Parts: sequence; C-alpha cells; structure tokens
Amino acid sequence: MSGRADSKTHPEISGADDIEAPGPQDHPEDDVDVDVGEGDAVDEDRARAADEDSAADEDDAETEDDAEDELEDPAEVARRARWAAAGTGALLTLAGLAASLLRLSHAASALVPAAYAAGAAVCAVAAVIGSRGRTRRALWLLIAGTMVMALGDQLD
Repeated sequence: MSGRADSKTHPEISGADDIEAPGPQDHPEDDVDVDVGEGDAVDEDRARAADEDSAADEDDAETEDDAEDELEDPAEVARRARWAAAGTGALLTLAGLAASLLRLSHAASALVPAAYAAGAAVCAVAAVIGSRGRTRRALWLLIAGTMVMALGDQLD
C-alpha cells in the first residue's frame, strides 16, 4: 500500500472517516479514478470537492508563478545588484572622505585620516567594478574598505 488517497485498502483497516481528500501536495498526473460502490456516495462527493479544490489551487499557483517570473527576471536582478553595489560604494566613499577630512582637522596622528582615505578609495573602486557587473567582488571590496575605515577609527 502506498498511502496515497487512490490506493485501495480494506474497509476494516481504514474507517469511512479516515479517508482524506487529496491535498495541494498531490500531483494531477497521480489522480486515478477509483471504482465507487453503491454505499460510497459520500466518498464520491468528497472526491469531486477535492478535484475542484485542486483545480482552484492550480489556478492560484499559476497566477503566483507568473508574478514570481516577472519579479525574478535575471536581467532585472542583475541590474538591481549593480545599482546596489554602485550606490553603496559611492555612499561609503563619501562617508570615508568626510571622516578623513574631519579627522585631518584634529590633532590626531596622520595615520587615522589616511586609513579613512584608503578605505574610501577601496570603496570607490568597489563602486566602479560593481557598476560594471562584478558585484561579488564589489561586495568583498566594500567589506574590506569598511574594515580599513573601522581600523582607522580604532587608531583614534
């Protein structure tokens, strides 16, 4: 016995209340017509209701799949990744340069503004290569540039 709704079991083993209608996890190609006896009118009604529910679920799934296909266009995903890499790189570059200029005006060691400027330069490179489609490398460069700026902050 396979445990599927269309498998045949003895009435003693499976009570009339234990029969489950096929759910959304069942595949339409697995549906098999089962011979229905005279006393199984309730089971036949349950099977019809289950078929109608599965047809409605399939229509809903097709609508959701169409919406997901529109959102998951590879060109659109790549374009958003490029914009995110370029925007984040530009933002971190400006933040690093501003911090470098602020630290340069104080009486701290020259190493602190140099670390901020170096981190900003790395983030600028990340913004450029991210806009050209090398988003994974840009991400790692953004992380490295931010770490260099954090090191400069720790030196202060």
